[in-house]
Order: sequence, then C-alpha cells, then structure tokens
Amino acid sequence: MSPTSDSLSPASRRRVLAAGFATVLSGLAGCSSAPTSGDDGTDDETARTGGETGTSDGPADASVAVERVAEGFVSPVDFYAPAGTDRRFVVDQPGAIYEVTADGARDAPYFDVRDRVVDLNGYDERGLLGVAPHPEFAENGRLFVRYSAPRRQGTPNNYSHTFVLSEFTVDPEARTASVDDERTLLEIPQPQSNHNAGAVGFGPDGYLYVATGDGGGGGDSGTGHVDDWYDAVSGGNGQDVTENLLGSILRIDVDSEGDGRPYGIPEDNPLVGRDGLDEQYAWGFRNPWRFSFDVRGSDDWDLYVADVGQNEYEEVSIVENGGNYGWNVREATHCFRANDCPTTTPDGDPLVDPVIEYPHSGDGASGIAVVGGYVVRGDSLPELTGAYLFADWRTGGRLFAADPGAETTPWPVAEVPFAGDAKPGSFLTAFGRDGDDLYVLTTGVRGITKNSGELFRLVAP
Repeated sequence: MSPTSDSLSPASRRRVLAAGFATVLSGLAGCSSAPTSGDDGTDDETARTGGETGTSDGPADASVAVERVAEGFVSPVDFYAPAGTDRRFVVDQPGAIYEVTADGARDAPYFDVRDRVVDLNGYDERGLLGVAPHPEFAENGRLFVRYSAPRRQGTPNNYSHTFVLSEFTVDPEARTASVDDERTLLEIPQPQSNHNAGAVGFGPDGYLYVATGDGGGGGDSGTGHVDDWYDAVSGGNGQDVTENLLGSILRIDVDSEGDGRPYGIPEDNPLVGRDGLDEQYAWGFRNPWRFSFDVRGSDDWDLYVADVGQNEYEEVSIVENGGNYGWNVREATHCFRANDCPTTTPDGDPLVDPVIEYPHSGDGASGIAVVGGYVVRGDSLPELTGAYLFADWRTGGRLFAADPGAETTPWPVAEVPFAGDAKPGSFLTAFGRDGDDLYVLTTGVRGITKNSGELFRLVAP
C-alpha cells in the first residue's frame, strides 16, 4: 500500500470506509451449506471438505443475484474493461480473448495466441492466465499478456514450460486484434505444471504487478525448488529472493527500460541495492492466483492478494512493499510441517499474517483454492458496500464477504447467498470489474474439456 498524507492509519481508514458494511454484521456464520467432500486428485489443492466451522459473523441479510452476460467459453480465467473505452473482454485459458458485446454476443476471438500456448489437456493450471491493458490503452493499444509457453531457450529440459510476460501493441478500436507485434518482457523457467499464479495488473502507481507461484509440487517438493533458510521443509522458492522470481509479487515499470531489461525497475522496489532480485515487490507466496487493488485515492489504496493454500488453509493478505507472507514456513497463520515455527526470518523480518483465512473443512467458509475478488464500491451492491468479496474455486460457486472494518484479524467472514433462479457454474475461476460493476467467471465442469464457461454480472437482488 502506498503512503498517504492524511492522519488516519491504514487500518483506521479501512474501518471508516467499511462502516456501512460493518453496521450490518450479524450471525450468518453457520448458515452456509456444507460443500461436497472428497478428493478429485488434482494435487495438494484437492483436500477434504465438510467438518468444523470456519467463519465468524458476517453480513446479515446480504445477498446477491446474477445475470448471465455471455457463455460458451472453455475456461474463462480473467476479465478486463480498458479505461476510456466501453469494451469488455473475457480471457479464455486455452489462449484466446473474446470481446463481450452489449447483447452478450461472443463471436470469433478478438485476440488469439493458442498456437503459442503449451498444449493443455483435462485439468491444467497452465495456459493464457492473465491480461492487463495499459492505463492508456485507448490511446496506445498496449496490452500485457501472461501465458504458459512450451520450453524456450534457457528453460531446463526437465522443466514443464516457460512463463512468458509479453507486450502486444494492437489497434485499440479494432474488432480483431493482430498478434504479430509481440515484445517479450520476461521469461521464467517453470519447473512443474502447477502453482503458476497468473494475475497481472496495473497499480494506481502506474507500475505493472505480476503474481508468480512457487514452481509447483505439493509441499514445495520436487523439481525446481532451491535451498532456503527454513530447515523444516527441504527448499522452497517463496522464501528465496536471490535465485529466481517464483513465489512472489513482482513490480516493474513498463514505460521505461534499463540495465539490459525491456522494462524499468521502480526505484523504491524493496531489494534495489540489496541482496536480491530487483523485480521483487513482496514474497512468501505459494500460488497467488488472483489479486486486486482497492483504490480510494492516488495515495490511498490497498493490494489484496489471495494465495492458494496446501492441504488445510486458504488465505488473503493486504500486501505491502517488502512484505514476506510466510510460505513455506506457514500456511496462513499455521505452522507448516512443524509443531512450532518462527514468526520472523533469520534477519528479523516479520512473516506477515493474512487478513483472511479459512479452513479446508468447515460449515462456513471452506474450500480448497481461494479465488480473490474485490472490495465493493459504488451503488451496484448496496448491501455489501465496503466488503471484500471473494470465493473458492470448488464450492459450487459460493461467495464470501469479509469485513475490512474489523478491529482484529483474521477478519469476520460469511457466505453471501445467491438470490433468484439464476446460479453460476460449479467452479468459480475469477472475478472481474468494470467501473462499479462486479462479475464472476465460472465453468460447469472441471478442466479444459467443454465449452461450459460463463460470465455473470453480480446485481442487487
């Protein structure tokens, strides 16, 4: 979060801004339906469900309805609406972007890099994973795209694929974008096929933020995990800041270049001039699939990062410059593979607690893979204004709301039920925002198998 010039602390500002939501706190905890139990075999994300309560009080009588906006996607994983335009786009994991028109039509792809994406089959965490239009896209047509490519030069033969972050320059008014003008900004060897994260987005500071997973494998094991300082787990990229860029939130300046890079480094990135990789902004993450910014002013904003857990807990953190968010020492606030674990690094830097955590078993908020959303602003969902809305991938499209105005952490969380007959698909993959309007992207099946993907707008019941 950027510093601000006013006299309120960040926590105080959040309490004031979330007051409308906090006033409706009451006992919704325990009202949610229990998710289906079982193990679907995807990897360590596939833990049991059903059991102990995992929430505190939440929003009383708050609910949402959904309106289907578009359908027919394979696996929609991102949504964007470029500033200065009236256009909306859905990112489909196999490698295409579709424009969604006012009448919900979904024609041929607007943007297509399926021939550059690694072959996908069944359940897969690779693909076209995130897209961010430049803040001045309407004038310059710059589009930043994150995808999984087959192994490129510099990626070891025993690694899965190459992480690619590219800039494409397209005609901002074209109905079909050319993909000929690709400029690769960043390539990262990816050891295993899972834990790829994928979110990219511009912050209010004008810099591009990029989420990277820890390299894959349950429990920080297998190919590609470097040595770190925590002896209870044999290696792990989340606690390393010198060998690679995995397990981190990166921040780069795409409007400049320097030191042989096709991008610049913000001078206040925490490891500039220190032992570490300059692109790093924060670290200690396992699989930060989605993030979002809650912007209240040019100097007043928070970065929410949802990090998918191992076998027991999911977490969401407010991420700040230089923060260490604990993986693989801790899973949320709980020690990982140890009865006791440190709360600081050997250098004395704190491991920062999440603001939200929930278990893989529970009568309330529960699931196996957190999907980060947004803080509700404006008038689109008046019952939830000021709440942080999020979900879990495999809980039948259930929504949860957390109270940023809480006096303590973790924040209170409760399910927000759907009103009306329309219901989203069984697997909720991502959220989207267009002004004050919020969207959810879902699929009806697990994996890259059918055209069951849909886009829904969240509306007041």
